[in-house]
Amino acid sequence: MSFDHWVQSGGKMLRCGYTTGSCAALAALGASRLLLGLSPGPLSLLTPAGLPLTVEPARLERRGPLALCAVRKDGGDDIDVTSGLLIWARVRRIPRQKGDKPVQILGGPGVGTVTKPGLDQPVGSPAINRVPRQMIEETCRRALEEAHCPDGLEVTIFVPGGEAAAQKTFNPRLGIQGGISILGTSGVVRPQSLAALLDSIRLEIRQQAALGQKSLILVPGNYGAEFLSRRLPGCGAPVVTCSNFLGESLDAAALSGFEAVLFVGHIGKLVKLAGGIMDTHSRTADCRAELFTAHAALAGAGPELSARLMGCATCDACLEELEAAGLAAPVLESLLAKIEYHLAQRAGGRCLAGAWLFSLSRGSLGLTPAARQILQREEFSWKTKPSFTG
Repeated sequence: MSFDHWVQSGGKMLRCGYTTGSCAALAALGASRLLLGLSPGPLSLLTPAGLPLTVEPARLERRGPLALCAVRKDGGDDIDVTSGLLIWARVRRIPRQKGDKPVQILGGPGVGTVTKPGLDQPVGSPAINRVPRQMIEETCRRALEEAHCPDGLEVTIFVPGGEAAAQKTFNPRLGIQGGISILGTSGVVRPQSLAALLDSIRLEIRQQAALGQKSLILVPGNYGAEFLSRRLPGCGAPVVTCSNFLGESLDAAALSGFEAVLFVGHIGKLVKLAGGIMDTHSRTADCRAELFTAHAALAGAGPELSARLMGCATCDACLEELEAAGLAAPVLESLLAKIEYHLAQRAGGRCLAGAWLFSLSRGSLGLTPAARQILQREEFSWKTKPSFTG
């Protein structure tokens, strides 16, 4: 049974796929239903993107007190190293006391283990990210309720071939060892050529300008949009997702007549602006640790701290080192100043451009001076006072 959703890209219709997170949640559902005496297939869920997904189990097994189900990863027309892998869930019943979580999630062979701080999950945890965990919990809760089962479920996700596939990803560099990550904030893989994606971003920017808008918010992805919904509820300025094309999107906004452009994004993306990098995809440039190290040295960091910063896999890990050394504030101030410089250079006086940085664990990290100026413009409106810190 296929996932019948399509997008137009570059003059072609491309088939969407589904993430490893969706596969894990569906596999957990199938194994849970088999274990609890329910019909194990077909398997269905509503993805976080709002699209329904139904698949047939690739494999089903019953081994004594255990039930297992596998779902094959299908990336649609956006093929990556995980496409075709079987994402397995092994489920067993566990006693449940009052106050216990109904679902416990573990990682098995082929699922990576987090070994460095600053990632979605803490050090020592399996690399099963927050949204997939929520999806797994939801599908298992559904099975428990259907079976009227008072017990809990222990779910172990494992991926045969996952360790080999992970060597072709950025996982080893990020500090995720032993396998792939179970990922996906939307549950859906939408294939799109880079040229077509950039064309669609430019079109959306032009449409907002045609509506008479003068200020624009650009976010790289879901994290920025979620952060905005919490910090600027009811904001009147339009929000456009620019993916990794920060420079091209700023150019499009300036050419469309916008007077002010505010970037809102995770520091893992926007810190690259401090190096003048306007295409933030990791295959283009990944100098996050180098930028932190250089600005830490300017703030007085010695060789030992600089070496530790260079070894950090994530920006949150860099911030943890800097906080311990009492240098987080001056380093962030220095980075924000350089981001302001490069955005002004790219804008070339055609518009005011600023940035607001945050992290998932620390919240708001700071705004460039231009960002604060933009947020005072009259076309920005909100139902409650925005929070710039914490």
